[in-house]
Amino acid sequence: MSEYAANGENPEILFWVGCAGSFDQRAQKVTRAFAQILDKVGIKFAILGKEEMCTGDPARRAGNEFMFQMMAYNNIQTMNGYGIKKVVTICPHCYNIFKNEYPALGGNYEVMHHTTFLQQLINEGKIKLKDGGVFQGKKITYHDSCYLGRGNNIYEAPREVLAAFDSELVEMKRCKSNGMCCGAGGAQMFKEEEPGDTRINFERAGQALETGATIIASNCPFCMTMLTDGVKNKEQEDNVKVLDIAEMVAMSL
Repeated sequence: MSEYAANGENPEILFWVGCAGSFDQRAQKVTRAFAQILDKVGIKFAILGKEEMCTGDPARRAGNEFMFQMMAYNNIQTMNGYGIKKVVTICPHCYNIFKNEYPALGGNYEVMHHTTFLQQLINEGKIKLKDGGVFQGKKITYHDSCYLGRGNNIYEAPREVLAAFDSELVEMKRCKSNGMCCGAGGAQMFKEEEPGDTRINFERAGQALETGATIIASNCPFCMTMLTDGVKNKEQEDNVKVLDIAEMVAMSL
């Protein structure tokens, strides 16, 4: 973004990479896939790079309001300084906090989750998927992440992207507004689990495997980690892949 600003230019979108997309090895692949798509369709985008801080979502969910506000004000200052209008992110947690909680602190942006953005690009004919392609005839099940689904009522956009593949979408019994958490939201990702009989992600991965799908489509780096661990726990990692929708689109271009 600083390079664009130095040249007096404005990118179409700010791609907010997020902590997982920056530092988690598995989520980095999603970041690269999404950037590849943007390059391929010729969208001018920027990232904040080292100026990007965590949105503060885990801090606020875990109850550290002071830390959240410090992080949020820092980000808002940076983004407003660059005059950013439109933000696209691969993380539903970042999406939710930008859209619903940053405006109260002076951060007003048009915010999109990457699945909605991809759906728009497909509808506008900017993304053209290969005929047949890698997912032809495959069974795919889709996991609604909490912040995208029940939190922000986005159920159809990701499914419309998946419908563009020549494959069969099989729904889990618990889907859409009756979906089930992967077990990582609300800062649970960063703490030890409490005593119980099973882990939530084992339960959710089991529900996905029951559909008979060979691909579990995800839209969130946290969900991806939890579902991947759940599939490994059931010793199905050779037969079932957990992929982000952006990776699936990038593989089909």
